[in-house]
Amino acid sequence: MKIKLIASAFFLCCFNTFASAQALATVESLDVPRYMGTWYEVAKFPNWFQKKCVGDTRADYSLAADGKVQVINRCRLANGEFDQANGTARQIGAADSPKLEVSFAPGWLSFLPLVWGNYWVVDIDAAYQLVAVSEPGREYLWILSRTPSIDPQAYERLVARLAAQGLDTGKLEITRQGDGAAIR
Repeated sequence: MKIKLIASAFFLCCFNTFASAQALATVESLDVPRYMGTWYEVAKFPNWFQKKCVGDTRADYSLAADGKVQVINRCRLANGEFDQANGTARQIGAADSPKLEVSFAPGWLSFLPLVWGNYWVVDIDAAYQLVAVSEPGREYLWILSRTPSIDPQAYERLVARLAAQGLDTGKLEITRQGDGAAIR
């Protein structure tokens, strides 16, 4: 099977339901329509499903007629080609809940709980320009931005807040966007 599995699993968080000693806190609320659009990966925890991605990783979100979110993830591979995966996200709980689930499995499998992974917004700025997404087990973390590069000080402030949440920010890998690192 082609590299689809790697990109398909992008943002598909682990199914580990064991909580850490301190529960992972999310933001208070999320305005899902405002969240829609393109987000560029700034940094991430290394994971098996993005091993072949060498840069230019992004996610595009759009609202579907049924209220779910259409997800298109893509990244550049070492050979210069792009790999893309299409998925669906659904909000869990209230209309302003920052907890979502995402799946890249075929729609006919969506009834299976195992095809859905947690996608929790744990930090977002007031302007919806910089966000951190994780899951209850803290095994996965992504820092995303509306722009391909961000200010190093904004990044450091966000990383400090994430470390205070018990996330092992020492594991973060910076993503290459375009001709350089996403932090500049």
